[in-house]
Amino acid sequence: MESPLDKRLYGLIGHPLTHSFSRDFFNQKFQDEGINAQYVNFDITDIDQLTGIIADNPMLDGLNVTAPYKEAVIPLLDDLDESARVVGAVNVIRFMRDADSGVLTGLRGYNTDVTAFGATLPSTLEAGDKAMVLGTGGAAKAVGAALASRGIAVQPVSRRKAADILVPEEITRAMVTSCRLVVNATPVGMYPEVDRCPDFPYRFLTAHHLCYDLIYNPEETLFLKHAASQGAQTMNGIEMLLLQAIEAYDIWTQPATT
Repeated sequence: MESPLDKRLYGLIGHPLTHSFSRDFFNQKFQDEGINAQYVNFDITDIDQLTGIIADNPMLDGLNVTAPYKEAVIPLLDDLDESARVVGAVNVIRFMRDADSGVLTGLRGYNTDVTAFGATLPSTLEAGDKAMVLGTGGAAKAVGAALASRGIAVQPVSRRKAADILVPEEITRAMVTSCRLVVNATPVGMYPEVDRCPDFPYRFLTAHHLCYDLIYNPEETLFLKHAASQGAQTMNGIEMLLLQAIEAYDIWTQPATT
């Protein structure tokens, strides 16, 4: 019979963590399935704090990673799965342990955002379509990889001008018209800052467009409200997050290394 000392610990690192679907989801899952584990939030202001978290929590067995650390965490890991290597961003960390001793042997990073986002895209989006992706961080990179695998061309948009990246004031009606999909891959508009939205010419949107916000809290962001007011179809990030969470748990509970 397991004792309280056997309880495994999982968690989320990011900042700010004012609300966490992951914590609620996993703790309910553990309770429903009789799993001796707990999921906690680690709100950190510097990625270097991860080392201390691991040292202070010897029962820690896996982590999710959210903004702004999906890229910054990579130098602290020992290995990257192909999914994370291709994207250049990590949202799941597996604690690699020796099968016999249980001793921690390393940290391996994965990216489950790619498959989760891709699985939620409607079949009406086809190769040859175009997408405009707001943001250039880790989430945006995963979105770009998922779209590229479907043959969908991506136009990145950022507040900072760079080669092949548009700033909002450069976006024309013709550019928006040519894109069937517009994705908000930034945290702008996430709770508690629900009165904010990405800078974008919403007036160019029509019923031709699907606007997808990776944010899930609030359920309808200001980005989605503006899109819906122009007749666009809308999606939020809750289904993607659920799929990502299930895949993360499968990664954490793989057999230990030999």
